[in-house]
Amino acid sequence: MGGEAGSKIPVYPILILSILLVYGILPLWAIIALSGWYLFVLYLEDYGYLDRWNFERVLGIVLMIRTSRGRGFLEYISKNRRFWRLFGEFSIWLCFLVMFAVVFLMVFAFVSSMNSPPQGSLPATDILFIPGVTSFVPFWWPALALVFTLLIHEYSHGIQARAHGMEVKSFGLLVAGPIPVGAFAEPEHMDMMMAPRRERLRLFAAGPAINLVATFIFLIILGFVSSGFIASNPGIHAIAIIDEGGADEAGIMPYDIITHVDGVEVPDYGSFSEQMDSLEAGEIIIFTVIPYSADDGEWGISSDVPVTLGDKRQYYLDQCDGEVECLSETNELLDSYGIEEGEAFLGVSYPRSGTFQTEQFSIIFDERYSSLEKIAIVTITPLSMLGTPMSYDGQTMNIHERMMLEVDDDFVLSSLGTEGVLALFDFIFWLIWVNFLLGFLNLLPIIPFDGGHMVKDGTHSILSMFMKDSNPLRVERLAGSISGITTIVMLVVVVIPILMLVV
Repeated sequence: MGGEAGSKIPVYPILILSILLVYGILPLWAIIALSGWYLFVLYLEDYGYLDRWNFERVLGIVLMIRTSRGRGFLEYISKNRRFWRLFGEFSIWLCFLVMFAVVFLMVFAFVSSMNSPPQGSLPATDILFIPGVTSFVPFWWPALALVFTLLIHEYSHGIQARAHGMEVKSFGLLVAGPIPVGAFAEPEHMDMMMAPRRERLRLFAAGPAINLVATFIFLIILGFVSSGFIASNPGIHAIAIIDEGGADEAGIMPYDIITHVDGVEVPDYGSFSEQMDSLEAGEIIIFTVIPYSADDGEWGISSDVPVTLGDKRQYYLDQCDGEVECLSETNELLDSYGIEEGEAFLGVSYPRSGTFQTEQFSIIFDERYSSLEKIAIVTITPLSMLGTPMSYDGQTMNIHERMMLEVDDDFVLSSLGTEGVLALFDFIFWLIWVNFLLGFLNLLPIIPFDGGHMVKDGTHSILSMFMKDSNPLRVERLAGSISGITTIVMLVVVVIPILMLVV
């Protein structure tokens, strides 16, 4: 770094910024902002401010902010060493279990991309998770969630260090302008090197583990917040209308709210489905509909709309266009689902209740589901949430369905109002999203990730069991070689599918 400052020719930062611009990884405005940030940090370094503040410039444009603040709280919170050591042991088992899942999913994605190369392309800006730059990640809530996530991740490492008698020199944050790009707890190097491998494993596992634990704690909180929403206009709606179906011919549009079917109130999907089951194809039924205007996002005045119902079984058979094999397979499938000739068909896709977007989280408090069903749903929910911002252009839910929600007056947080509780929903959503993503990806068996260090120490422990008579240095070198090979293989597995999406 000194050579760079002395020559006044910032070769590496210019090269990095040029690559980011040429390949479209960052937009021009972000490149200009980072360039200004770099010159500002370089000025602070040249005039001695960074040394005075105990800050450091790394990777050209990243500022490492060190602080000893928080060490007192660290000492206080890590007093119960027995508890934290038990948590560290739990962290090892949890992290290795999740690591197997991570590797499986990455290998599955790699094989899938090799067998069926993706047709679409991913914007280069979406390779990195940068609040406000990544196309599906807004700035404020994700940025705040990222700071919190990094804080508890590194603090968890620090707690494990103190619980096992290692000194922690400082904490810190890595920033590029206003954007946090990392954090660190800085244990004494010699303390870490001399610590037993089991203790180091606990230390490495504690960071991802606390993020995963936080994920599920916040998921429960999100479920509670979601339970406070009701539909402003109880009924059902569809996100798409089937061409030439009964609804289409009657003029029903996506997100129009159906409140009554043949005079019977249908406040949710269950009651709507029950009412439709009592009807037959060919009947002309009156639907009470509140029309939706996509231009201004408002619902109009309800009106009665006559709809001629179609035949559900015949609709699916018509998709075969007379192909014998398709007709045979479709008939078998329809029989297995119990769909008979003459069943009423409205002609809408994905009909659902007005609270659909929040119901998927409030299931935790829904008495209709057993404990085992809730555990299974909660376990896979964070994984399914990863795609939500991509599907909804950075939103935490479908924007049209979001406008269908209001807060129940009896809800404990109703004083915040609908917009306030929706903002709380957004923040908790991003806390879950960022915590899960950081914990999940940190368990990739790639050095310098925590997962890579765990694999190295874990491999060393296993080799030591089977090579008791071997020279410790030989065991160390072999463990390092295996860890290095694992890192290279996993980098290939992770990077190639991403490149195939971008190129």
